[in-house]
Amino acid sequence: MSIVIAGIHTNIGKTICSAVVCQALGYDYWKPVQAGDLENSDSIFIKRVVSNPSCIIHPEAYRLSIPASPHYAAEVDGVTITKANIKLPISDNNIVIETAGGIMSPLAYNYINIDLIEQLSLPVILVSNSYLGSINHTLLSIAVLKQRKIRLKGIVFSGESNPSTESFIKQYTGLPILFSIPALAEVNATSIDNFVKQVSIKI
Repeated sequence: MSIVIAGIHTNIGKTICSAVVCQALGYDYWKPVQAGDLENSDSIFIKRVVSNPSCIIHPEAYRLSIPASPHYAAEVDGVTITKANIKLPISDNNIVIETAGGIMSPLAYNYINIDLIEQLSLPVILVSNSYLGSINHTLLSIAVLKQRKIRLKGIVFSGESNPSTESFIKQYTGLPILFSIPALAEVNATSIDNFVKQVSIKI
Protein backbone atom coordinates (compact mmCIF):
# COMPACT_ATOMS: atom_id res chain seq x y z
CA MET A 1 0.00 0.00 0.00
CA SER A 2 1.15 3.56 -0.69
CA ILE A 3 2.12 5.57 2.37
CA VAL A 4 2.25 9.22 3.49
CA ILE A 5 5.43 10.27 5.27
CA ALA A 6 4.63 13.24 7.48
CA GLY A 7 6.63 15.01 10.16
CA ILE A 8 6.09 16.60 13.54
CA HIS A 9 7.96 19.69 12.32
CA THR A 10 9.83 20.99 9.30
CA ASN A 11 13.38 19.71 8.59
CA ILE A 12 12.67 16.68 10.73
CA GLY A 13 14.04 13.93 8.47
CA LYS A 14 11.05 13.15 6.25
CA THR A 15 13.10 13.08 3.05
CA ILE A 16 15.75 10.75 4.46
CA CYS A 17 12.97 8.51 5.77
CA SER A 18 11.39 8.59 2.29
CA ALA A 19 14.74 7.63 0.76
CA VAL A 20 15.10 4.69 3.15
CA VAL A 21 11.63 3.34 2.32
CA CYS A 22 12.14 3.82 -1.43
CA GLN A 23 15.53 2.10 -1.32
CA ALA A 24 14.40 -0.76 0.90
CA LEU A 25 11.01 -1.48 -0.64
CA GLY A 26 11.32 -0.04 -4.14
CA TYR A 27 8.43 2.40 -3.72
CA ASP A 28 7.94 5.34 -6.06
CA TYR A 29 8.34 8.85 -4.63
CA TRP A 30 6.11 11.91 -4.87
CA LYS A 31 6.29 15.26 -3.10
CA PRO A 32 3.10 17.15 -4.04
CA VAL A 33 4.45 20.59 -3.06
CA GLN A 34 8.06 21.77 -3.22
CA ALA A 35 8.75 25.24 -1.82
CA GLY A 36 12.15 26.66 -2.73
CA ASP A 37 15.52 25.09 -3.53
CA LEU A 38 14.21 23.94 -6.90
CA GLU A 39 17.71 23.17 -8.20
CA ASN A 40 18.25 20.81 -5.27
CA SER A 41 14.70 19.75 -4.46
CA ASP A 42 13.65 16.78 -2.38
CA SER A 43 12.80 14.92 -5.58
CA ILE A 44 16.34 15.56 -6.87
CA PHE A 45 17.73 14.38 -3.53
CA ILE A 46 15.74 11.14 -3.78
CA LYS A 47 16.99 10.61 -7.33
CA ARG A 48 20.58 11.07 -6.12
CA VAL A 49 20.49 8.80 -3.06
CA VAL A 50 18.04 6.03 -4.05
CA SER A 51 19.63 3.42 -6.28
CA ASN A 52 16.73 0.93 -6.29
CA PRO A 53 15.67 0.82 -9.97
CA SER A 54 12.03 0.23 -9.04
CA CYS A 55 11.72 3.77 -7.64
CA ILE A 56 10.11 6.22 -10.06
CA ILE A 57 10.05 9.88 -9.03
CA HIS A 58 6.83 11.62 -9.96
CA PRO A 59 6.78 15.36 -10.70
CA GLU A 60 5.49 17.75 -8.07
CA ALA A 61 2.02 19.24 -8.42
CA TYR A 62 3.46 22.61 -7.36
CA ARG A 63 7.02 23.94 -7.60
CA LEU A 64 7.34 27.22 -5.70
CA SER A 65 10.28 29.57 -5.94
CA ILE A 66 10.99 30.56 -2.33
CA PRO A 67 11.75 28.40 0.75
CA ALA A 68 8.77 29.34 2.90
CA SER A 69 5.46 27.98 4.08
CA PRO A 70 3.73 26.80 0.87
CA HIS A 71 0.73 29.09 1.31
CA TYR A 72 3.03 32.12 1.37
CA ALA A 73 5.45 30.83 -1.28
CA ALA A 74 2.48 30.26 -3.59
CA GLU A 75 1.21 33.77 -2.91
CA VAL A 76 4.61 35.21 -3.86
CA ASP A 77 4.53 33.20 -7.10
CA GLY A 78 0.98 34.32 -7.87
CA VAL A 79 -0.55 30.84 -7.70
CA THR A 80 -3.10 29.21 -5.43
CA ILE A 81 -2.65 25.66 -4.20
CA THR A 82 -5.95 23.82 -4.51
CA LYS A 83 -7.14 20.41 -3.46
CA ALA A 84 -8.39 19.64 -6.97
CA ASN A 85 -4.90 20.06 -8.48
CA ILE A 86 -3.22 17.55 -6.16
CA LYS A 87 -3.97 14.07 -7.42
CA LEU A 88 -2.11 10.88 -6.60
CA PRO A 89 0.03 9.90 -9.60
CA ILE A 90 -1.02 6.83 -11.56
CA SER A 91 1.45 4.03 -10.97
CA ASP A 92 1.54 0.24 -10.84
CA ASN A 93 3.85 0.64 -7.85
CA ASN A 94 3.30 1.76 -4.28
CA ILE A 95 4.18 5.41 -3.70
CA VAL A 96 5.80 7.30 -0.84
CA ILE A 97 4.08 10.69 -0.54
CA GLU A 98 6.12 13.24 1.41
CA THR A 99 4.35 16.26 2.88
CA ALA A 100 5.85 19.75 3.07
CA GLY A 101 6.33 20.79 6.68
CA GLY A 102 4.43 19.54 9.71
CA ILE A 103 0.99 18.00 10.02
CA MET A 104 -0.73 21.37 10.45
CA SER A 105 1.44 23.39 8.04
CA PRO A 106 -0.64 25.36 5.54
CA LEU A 107 -0.71 24.71 1.80
CA ALA A 108 -3.30 27.43 1.26
CA TYR A 109 -5.41 29.59 3.54
CA ASN A 110 -8.14 26.94 3.70
CA TYR A 111 -6.04 23.84 3.02
CA ILE A 112 -3.43 22.35 5.35
CA ASN A 113 -1.31 19.20 5.27
CA ILE A 114 -3.72 17.13 7.32
CA ASP A 115 -6.44 17.98 4.78
CA LEU A 116 -4.19 16.60 2.04
CA ILE A 117 -3.48 13.46 4.08
CA GLU A 118 -7.19 12.93 4.64
CA GLN A 119 -7.84 13.52 0.94
CA LEU A 120 -5.35 10.81 -0.07
CA SER A 121 -6.97 8.26 2.29
CA LEU A 122 -3.63 6.57 2.95
CA PRO A 123 -1.93 5.53 6.19
CA VAL A 124 0.78 7.69 7.71
CA ILE A 125 4.31 7.15 8.95
CA LEU A 126 5.09 9.96 11.39
CA VAL A 127 8.72 11.10 11.54
CA SER A 128 9.89 12.40 14.90
CA ASN A 129 13.15 13.67 16.34
CA SER A 130 14.56 14.17 19.81
CA TYR A 131 15.01 17.93 20.05
CA LEU A 132 13.72 19.74 23.13
CA GLY A 133 9.94 19.96 22.72
CA SER A 134 9.67 17.03 20.35
CA ILE A 135 7.57 14.97 22.75
CA ASN A 136 4.93 17.70 22.79
CA HIS A 137 5.03 18.08 19.00
CA THR A 138 4.84 14.31 18.50
CA LEU A 139 1.88 13.82 20.82
CA LEU A 140 0.01 16.78 19.33
CA SER A 141 0.58 15.45 15.80
CA ILE A 142 -0.67 12.00 16.79
CA ALA A 143 -3.70 13.47 18.56
CA VAL A 144 -4.84 15.46 15.54
CA LEU A 145 -4.29 12.52 13.18
CA LYS A 146 -6.38 10.32 15.45
CA GLN A 147 -9.02 13.03 15.68
CA ARG A 148 -9.37 12.87 11.90
CA LYS A 149 -9.42 9.04 12.09
CA ILE A 150 -6.29 8.82 9.92
CA ARG A 151 -4.50 5.50 10.23
CA LEU A 152 -1.02 5.66 11.73
CA LYS A 153 1.34 2.86 10.73
CA GLY A 154 3.89 3.92 13.31
CA ILE A 155 6.72 6.27 14.16
CA VAL A 156 10.20 6.66 12.71
CA PHE A 157 12.83 8.47 14.77
CA SER A 158 15.41 10.37 12.73
CA GLY A 159 18.66 11.91 13.91
CA GLU A 160 20.56 11.65 17.17
CA SER A 161 18.95 9.10 19.47
CA ASN A 162 17.43 9.94 22.84
CA PRO A 163 16.28 6.65 24.40
CA SER A 164 14.28 8.38 27.16
CA THR A 165 12.27 10.45 24.69
CA GLU A 166 11.72 7.53 22.35
CA SER A 167 10.69 5.19 25.16
CA PHE A 168 8.19 7.70 26.55
CA ILE A 169 6.57 8.31 23.16
CA LYS A 170 6.31 4.59 22.47
CA GLN A 171 4.85 3.84 25.90
CA TYR A 172 2.43 6.75 25.93
CA THR A 173 1.09 6.36 22.40
CA GLY A 174 1.21 2.59 22.06
CA LEU A 175 2.38 3.05 18.48
CA PRO A 176 5.11 0.84 17.01
CA ILE A 177 8.54 2.26 16.29
CA LEU A 178 9.03 1.11 12.72
CA PHE A 179 12.76 1.89 12.64
CA SER A 180 15.20 4.60 13.66
CA ILE A 181 17.56 6.46 11.34
CA PRO A 182 20.78 7.66 12.98
CA ALA A 183 22.46 10.95 12.18
CA LEU A 184 24.48 9.77 9.18
CA ALA A 185 27.95 11.24 8.74
CA GLU A 186 27.28 11.47 5.01
CA VAL A 187 24.00 11.10 3.16
CA ASN A 188 24.50 9.55 -0.24
CA ALA A 189 23.46 6.46 -2.20
CA THR A 190 26.06 4.31 -0.45
CA SER A 191 25.16 5.34 3.10
CA ILE A 192 21.43 4.93 2.45
CA ASP A 193 21.95 1.49 0.90
CA ASN A 194 24.28 0.41 3.72
CA PHE A 195 21.73 1.50 6.32
CA VAL A 196 18.93 -0.35 4.56
CA LYS A 197 21.02 -3.54 4.48
CA GLN A 198 21.57 -3.35 8.25
CA VAL A 199 17.98 -2.72 9.33
CA SER A 200 14.73 -4.57 8.68
CA ILE A 201 12.40 -2.05 7.03
CA LYS A 202 8.79 -3.19 7.31
CA ILE A 203 5.76 -0.96 7.03
